Amino acid sequence: MNLHTQAALLSERLYLRNPQTVAAARHFTRDTLEVWGRGDRQDDLLLCVSELATNALRHGVPRGRGYLLRLLAYDGTVRAEVHDSGPGLSRIADRPPGRGLLIVDALADAWGVLPRVPGKVVWCEFR
Repeated sequence: MNLHTQAALLSERLYLRNPQTVAAARHFTRDTLEVWGRGDRQDDLLLCVSELATNALRHGVPRGRGYLLRLLAYDGTVRAEVHDSGPGLSRIADRPPGRGLLIVDALADAWGVLPRVPGKVVWCEFR
């Protein structure tokens, strides 16, 4: 990721551990994309943000903590990152009920997981 080629846009919001924040994260993403004039592939990005936020709540956010949603736009790419402080790294599981990362894998141009201390960052990109 080269953020020096063109002016990058960044917007982020912290959410507490609460299932209702998934809808708030979608609204924040939609509003941010509107301000940035980046409505292309908006529906796919909103669905991926929902899945990443839901995964963070279900598997990555310990009690009393929250998750950070960071949106970046640079070089024709929009990137969504969900930062949590839970253990382990997200992966596509071969068992139900989770299909969230399968959806992200199918819709996004790229996605991945980066370790951080504590926790991890799960990200997806749309070019």
